[in-house]
Amino acid sequence: MEVGSSSNFKLYDQFELLEYEDRLVFKSLESPDKGFSICRHESSSGKPSKTSTIYGVAGTIRLLAGTYVLVITSRKEVGSFLGFPVYRVESMKFLACNEALRFSNSQEKRDEAYFMSLLKTVEATPGLYYSYETDITVNLQRRCKLMEAWTSKPLWKQADPRFVWNKHLLEELIEYKLDSFIIPLLQGNILKLLLYHAFEPICMCVACSCALFKFPSHSVKVEEFTCHIYITFKEVYKTFSLRSFKYGVTGTRMWRRGANLEGDTANFIETEQLLELEGFRCSSLQIRGSIPLLWEQIVDLSYKPQLRIIQHEQTVDFYLNTAAIIIITENSAKALAFLHFQLLLQPQVVERHFNDLYQRYGETIAVDLTDKHGDEGQLSAAYAEEMQKLPNVRYVSFDFHHVCGSSNFANLQVLYDKISEEFEKQGYFLIDKDGKILEEQKGIIRSNCIDCLDRTNVTQSYLAQKTLDIQLQRLGVFTSTEYISMFPEDYVKFRTLWAEQGDEISLEYAGTHALKGDLVRYKWDLKSMVCKESVSISLLPFVNAFIRQTDSSWIYKRWNECDALDLVSGRYTVSKSNPSPFQLNSFESFSYLPVASALLIGGLTLTTFSLQQAARNAQHYVSSVVWAGVTAGAMALVKANGRQFCSRPRLCRLL
Repeated sequence: MEVGSSSNFKLYDQFELLEYEDRLVFKSLESPDKGFSICRHESSSGKPSKTSTIYGVAGTIRLLAGTYVLVITSRKEVGSFLGFPVYRVESMKFLACNEALRFSNSQEKRDEAYFMSLLKTVEATPGLYYSYETDITVNLQRRCKLMEAWTSKPLWKQADPRFVWNKHLLEELIEYKLDSFIIPLLQGNILKLLLYHAFEPICMCVACSCALFKFPSHSVKVEEFTCHIYITFKEVYKTFSLRSFKYGVTGTRMWRRGANLEGDTANFIETEQLLELEGFRCSSLQIRGSIPLLWEQIVDLSYKPQLRIIQHEQTVDFYLNTAAIIIITENSAKALAFLHFQLLLQPQVVERHFNDLYQRYGETIAVDLTDKHGDEGQLSAAYAEEMQKLPNVRYVSFDFHHVCGSSNFANLQVLYDKISEEFEKQGYFLIDKDGKILEEQKGIIRSNCIDCLDRTNVTQSYLAQKTLDIQLQRLGVFTSTEYISMFPEDYVKFRTLWAEQGDEISLEYAGTHALKGDLVRYKWDLKSMVCKESVSISLLPFVNAFIRQTDSSWIYKRWNECDALDLVSGRYTVSKSNPSPFQLNSFESFSYLPVASALLIGGLTLTTFSLQQAARNAQHYVSSVVWAGVTAGAMALVKANGRQFCSRPRLCRLL
């Protein structure tokens, strides 16, 4: 790479991309003398073969044939944060930077073709957001407590690395000090709406500072006691937004469960609820994440695959096998030493996870929403046992399906009663229009179910509603007896926002909308779900549940997304010195599946035909029984070996 001159850390928002035969040139449209180029190969330069406009460079990645650069080809402004525009990536594209593939052997060409298909999957990644002028990965409380010198750094240095989706892809750009071009992308969702409400007169006390903001003088009526000011106003617009940041063990539902040895969990998400009113800003945080144990739920043909907790000796075996592979393929003494270090530590995954949460958020309330029977019950019991050993964490077990069954979500009040005192002590963050900190959030609620999707969405939206009521009362918008649920128009908007947030998270992790999203939107109960207007919509959760299951198996190949995430996150590194991962992890499912399908379809067809013949001739009953037995045997064989008939990630082994 050749670096153009740069005198400041401003991020350029539009580029002219010039594609020459020997290089790619990126020039800022705002400052044409600022830019950089990437060499493709050594040859003479002519005129560019193609010129286009792009909106940023998201990073580079090296495959077998060389380097590919990821560029943002279209964007959409979706709102603002702290007065700065925020954009969502609408489309991206990988550009090849060299042509080394022609010197590769046949296996390398096949491997490169598969890697390229993974890059196509990466190009379609949903929910990527960024800003050219401010960091959107850090929550408001942390941001306001940072020193001014910190906010003057390049955006990639300001960003929370946990929530930078393209962190691995940016390494080469960082190495060449292209600070003015480095765009940290956040995967999640940023949703925003305006709440409107007509208010009755509210009494506020100036002496005790209950009123946090001033209104126009014509709306102020002073009574005999100057301590009290009666304020009458008919409309207030409240800007309300949700920001969810995704982080954790990379992968999709089923294929990434639990935690790794460092305590990072699958589907870990920080959600920030922001409220802006008359120059005041409120922020409240909640987090979710998979149960931080070593466990798995490998996809098979059953609706609910068996949950299994991985024991320490199995972890040791896995790492010894991994070490052997690394030594054979890379001859890396350093890698072996690291693996020995991991084995000697016998790491306490739960302790590591919650120590990290305490460092970042303060005291934690861990709300476990899993069932207390069956496989979930065993996992929940193991989780509860580990939690008893930890300080600074309160573990609360709440059987969501048992207490809130038949969509009785109002029963979440039972959970709130258990945690209300500590929840309200944790508080929220509040700053005034001058930037003075008035309140700080001192702890965090961490919620989980099995997927950290549906039950977790409902519970987090309920707690967020409680926080919003407290904040609006604190700001003087509500009296102590008023709640947002008393104002139907605003309440519907609030629930819709949380339902959309749940849908976005579910789409990224499970491939479908949230199963309980419509219940959050419309606050349905069992009776309303069977009314004639709701019958077709009420089937959506069952349809989504079916799609989730098949989406994890061979039909929709979500393992392909898992491989793409492993590649783009750097969890798997492409190297010519490594054996082909597709030879090492070949799929038995593709060879078994046609045979199994033929047996099942053929057996069912012959059984049906024999039964039809048996109606005319009793002698055909014997053949009907035989074919029915063969079909049942084939079905039992497929069921018993369900894992073999489901595709799985190829690049990284499952623990």
